[in-house]
Amino acid sequence: MAVQIVLHADMDAFYASVEQLDNPELKGKPVLVGGNPQGRSVVAACSYEARKYGVHSAMPMSQAVRLCPQGIVVAPRFRRYGEMSGQVMGIFRAITPLVEPISLDEAFLDITYLVQRGAPLFVAGRDLKERVKEETGLVVSVGIAACKSVAKIASDRCKPDGLLVVEPGKERAFLAPLPVKELWGVGPKTEERLLQDGIRTLGDLARQSESWARERFGKRGPELLALSRGEDDRPVVAERDAKSISAEETFENDISDPEAIAFQLSKLCMKVAMRLSKEGVKGKTVTVKLRLADFTTFTRSASLPAPVADAAAIQRVAQQLVVKELRPGRKFRLLGVGVSGFSDEGQLPLIEQG
Repeated sequence: MAVQIVLHADMDAFYASVEQLDNPELKGKPVLVGGNPQGRSVVAACSYEARKYGVHSAMPMSQAVRLCPQGIVVAPRFRRYGEMSGQVMGIFRAITPLVEPISLDEAFLDITYLVQRGAPLFVAGRDLKERVKEETGLVVSVGIAACKSVAKIASDRCKPDGLLVVEPGKERAFLAPLPVKELWGVGPKTEERLLQDGIRTLGDLARQSESWARERFGKRGPELLALSRGEDDRPVVAERDAKSISAEETFENDISDPEAIAFQLSKLCMKVAMRLSKEGVKGKTVTVKLRLADFTTFTRSASLPAPVADAAAIQRVAQQLVVKELRPGRKFRLLGVGVSGFSDEGQLPLIEQG
């Protein structure tokens, strides 16, 4: 049986990074995402520049401002974060269909098949990082291992903008010197109890007996023991019901010619139609994604009276949306097409009825 290979991807300072991406004036500056410091709001996220002053998420904003008086407070834009998360998850799903999102900015990917095809683990991680950076402008840290828990610890250990590979069979050696609080599931109370028993590292914990673990932590004890040894057979569980199916392309050279754009759209619509057919679904909403030469990115959507799945029907709608955005001198770096709003109703006819 093939060894499972799991990649854990974690966007670096996600909300703050999106704000810095959308407003270049914020780049390199301490950004605090959250509410009014005069009120009772907390820090939703902060840039790495702000973290140098001891600021962290969930901290009262008033305290954060005291620690970092030069910090720039930015109101959160959760819709925008959702849009960017959708783009990132779309990149992940283009690499493997086995993607398990944990939050807007974090996911597990099962990349076993890539390794079976001969891709070195480091190269697989590097390629994902480069693709996310190129297509979104955001930075992701990546941990790769033979199980979820070790992959997650690896990505945490290499932040920001890191890539850490734990080769299969070396999990226990990797974990052994780490403090017990690094283990998934060890909170402050569990850490305190372990420290009281003289257990400071995961190596210390790994050497304990199952009977001791069960006595100290009940049913959860043996699980903690197994995780401390790098034993974790939980599979990556993909979302069963995809909310949308899409395809996109970043061009080596920006394009502006209407015919070239129409040709690229036709290829994307064909890819989407093939995936819709594979999944056996149809959708009522067609969305196009456009990125200009200056990296400005936006989407346009149209909802239809009946669901579509055919490439020609999708392209007709996508073309209408894109044509409205064609202007003299405007060049496109990326085009994308997606279908959502899945339904089992009859498909929209390819030719409009008079």
